[in-house]
Amino acid sequence: MGSLGCGLMIVLVSLMSPVTLALAQKGDFLTEEEEDKLREAQDPSERIGVYLDLAQVRLDRLTRYRGEPANSPYDVETFLNKQLDEFLSLNGELKNWINEQAERRGDMRRGLRKLLETCPTQLGQLRGIQQAPGAYAGAYASALREAVADLSDLLDGATRALSDQQKQFAGLKEQEKAATRLGKERLKEEKKRSKEEKKLRKQQRRKGVPAEPDSD
Repeated sequence: MGSLGCGLMIVLVSLMSPVTLALAQKGDFLTEEEEDKLREAQDPSERIGVYLDLAQVRLDRLTRYRGEPANSPYDVETFLNKQLDEFLSLNGELKNWINEQAERRGDMRRGLRKLLETCPTQLGQLRGIQQAPGAYAGAYASALREAVADLSDLLDGATRALSDQQKQFAGLKEQEKAATRLGKERLKEEKKRSKEEKKLRKQQRRKGVPAEPDSD
């Protein structure tokens, strides 16, 4: 059995299993390996990259399998809708991650730049599917429109988030520069004061003035 057949058989088993169906309704659509990848990616930008990669997997399946012939013995319609549902779910989790990190002031600039480079290509893939409908287009047309709108919304939100982060971290950088500059000025003043005190003590010794004891 080919890879499409295996994938569609998994969908059929899911449809027949009440337990699996219940888990899917709760958003439990990731494999153990995918869950591990997300769990390990605690850096704000790295987690964004993992979400983008996982969403691309679903989009690639949709692009590849939508050309299955109309007389296919598998439940192609369900399989294709499943890919779009998971694509939407991943983008939803990605939005939540971005909002959460924005509140925590996590540095996502690298990840947001990758998102803004990657998602226009994904959007182009989705729109290309809309413009070249296949045998099963009617079954997933609604979910496809939702995916296009959702991805456009994600791009808009990421653009605003990156702009906010650039301002935020630019301000922090200026604060760090100011603190460094102030520290250098204080060190310079301290060295100058110490030098003047040493000079004064030398002058006092020459004049026979007892030096003051150092204070603890």
